[in-house]
Amino acid sequence: MKHVIEVENVTKRFGGLRALNDVGLKVAGKEIIGLIGPNGAGKTTLFNVICGYLKPDKGKVLFNGRNITGLPPYTICEIGIVRTFQVARPFRKLTVFENVVIGALLRSKSFNEAKQKALTILKLLGMEDFRNLRAEQLGVVYQKRLELAKALTTDPKVILIDECMAGLKPEEIEALKKLLHEIRNNGVSMIVVEHVIRGLIGLCDRVVVLHHGEKIAEGNPHEIIKAPEVKKAYLGEEYAAA
Repeated sequence: MKHVIEVENVTKRFGGLRALNDVGLKVAGKEIIGLIGPNGAGKTTLFNVICGYLKPDKGKVLFNGRNITGLPPYTICEIGIVRTFQVARPFRKLTVFENVVIGALLRSKSFNEAKQKALTILKLLGMEDFRNLRAEQLGVVYQKRLELAKALTTDPKVILIDECMAGLKPEEIEALKKLLHEIRNNGVSMIVVEHVIRGLIGLCDRVVVLHHGEKIAEGNPHEIIKAPEVKKAYLGEEYAAA
């Protein structure tokens, strides 16, 4: 199986704190991986290492076999890896359309091509009717969709998605899962950080669990949520033994 992302033995320290310890992770083409763990487990640090915001103290990150460890974020975006953020980061005073056009300029040959691409992405995400609103006028659901829209306009091969389901209603979660599957079917792999664990069922092919910077479990979503070590990491020893 060909992997688009390979994280090999990555360790990252902040002073005396070891945020990641010898972490390994592989993502195949068109695969959706869930990444879970309690607060402080190292999930965001791993995203930051993959995207070039942080350089690991040990280990490396490969993209289609190429070592991209320590490359700047703009270079990593150019080669096909992008991310969204837990707290949406739009250009708040610009319109939804203008926000998405900015992302589309990365690979467009002209401004008109970027505008057409932005409209296509907004239509895909069901946001065409919101295109003239300022980004700050959007509710939580569409703030998160705008994050996805900006990422998609760069023609990514891999998207790292940070807590896209937080604050959503059950029916909104299901609609988002359907949308992510459509995106995957267009050839995009994903790593999804999420605390709404049930939301990963039916979405992810595999789930990886981090705890105190170490990978403690990996496997089928249905099996992972029942694993004693995962219950212990989230709920404590009492619940794990129950």
